[in-house]
Amino acid sequence: MTDPPPLPEPLAQQLATLGQQRLLAHWGQLEPTARDRLGEQLAGIDWRQVAAMRRLAADDTAAAALPVDAAWLTAAHTPAGPRLRTGGPSPGGLLTPAVAADCGTALLARGGAGAILVAGGQASRLRCEGPKGIYPVGPVSQASLFELLLGRVREIATRSGRPIPLAIMTSSATDSDTRAFLSEHAFFGLPPEHVLIFQQADLPALALEALDLLLDAHDHVAVAPDGHGGLLAALVAAGGLDWFAQRGVEHVASFQVDNPLAMPLDPEFLGYHLLADAEFSTQVVEKQQPAERVGVVAEHDGMHRVIEYSDLSDELAAARSPDGRLHLRAGSIAVHAFALAFLRRAAAAPDSLPLHLARKAVACLDAAGQLQRPAEPNAFKFERFIFDLMPFAQRVLTVEIEAAEGFAPLKNPPGAAADAPEHVQAALSAQAHRRCAEAGVAVADGIVIELSPAVFTAADIRQRVPSGRIDAAQVI
Repeated sequence: MTDPPPLPEPLAQQLATLGQQRLLAHWGQLEPTARDRLGEQLAGIDWRQVAAMRRLAADDTAAAALPVDAAWLTAAHTPAGPRLRTGGPSPGGLLTPAVAADCGTALLARGGAGAILVAGGQASRLRCEGPKGIYPVGPVSQASLFELLLGRVREIATRSGRPIPLAIMTSSATDSDTRAFLSEHAFFGLPPEHVLIFQQADLPALALEALDLLLDAHDHVAVAPDGHGGLLAALVAAGGLDWFAQRGVEHVASFQVDNPLAMPLDPEFLGYHLLADAEFSTQVVEKQQPAERVGVVAEHDGMHRVIEYSDLSDELAAARSPDGRLHLRAGSIAVHAFALAFLRRAAAAPDSLPLHLARKAVACLDAAGQLQRPAEPNAFKFERFIFDLMPFAQRVLTVEIEAAEGFAPLKNPPGAAADAPEHVQAALSAQAHRRCAEAGVAVADGIVIELSPAVFTAADIRQRVPSGRIDAAQVI
């Protein structure tokens, strides 16, 4: 039996320099195709970045430190901004919701708005195989997250009379299944030429103590997607900024696939973004209790940041203003709007999106080559957060929305205390009930109903329910 071919010398030398030869422990036993897979993966790893990740993980203080200076955080406050549907303090004077909505509608009508759907997550926590976007959440229709969200983009484009270019970010774990699912369903009515699917990068995990890379199979290094902040580099690599610009896009809105109530292209939201001349606008909901696991937008000395809930001391998290509301209460829901020119500038700036690390349990091979699934954290995972671009923006705007109208995240499996499928479906049905009441349509007690992505106004509901009453579960 002949010896297996070695790795190319530059790569072998790189592994030796970083002391990572153990990744080749099973090289001699691998089939040629498996050796090719491992060799290609190792060749695709940014080893300079790995060295930087090891330095970051080696600094115990950095691993536990706040992402912002403690003095800054102590002095920070909740930024002022308009409240969707009700108006409120707005940069540049008193602006009404109608004025903002007209401005956003004009942007959509001239084809100046695009969107980015962050859809790299898997449904494994939901006890389902495949991308999270294929998970059925329609309370009556059992429509998937993709169907509801892409359907809403399609309908806004139809009413605006102009396409809305949509870029969908996948991950290595979801890319092929996402492409197949969307192709099978004809992109839920979106023109394929106005849909760009691009894949975020993976980053290797590092063992907690030795800071070595880990194998989760004999021919595969343990990796994880680089977070929602990875969308900027991945979009640039895919030519996405130019793709948007070629279609006339001036501003892009981003949103997460796990939130079927998301309103990224709401005309009023876009209008406030434009009228404030903001480079980065973000939707927030009011945080009610200190223990809520949501990051908050904070401002001090003209700078905005999102502070993770884990980085707030108990004292700061519980501090309240004289009116009894939490002092830091602008809960971030990952719905943003960006000026395209700002994204270009941020993409060209080095280290505009720093790495964050967290201790996680990562499945990996032990010394005997057996796969272990630890119950406790055994590794560092690394990711980037798109909201870290806030300090680079010349103007940031927060727009408060009602959580019941725009935030129903699907995070946990059925039966969980919060953010489970039954909670999301209840939120969708409750929204439909409110909209029917506003339209003067009566709904019998206990009836589950659902709004079609094509329904936007009270007139839409009255047209679809000419009798003025609903007595059975249905999609309106």
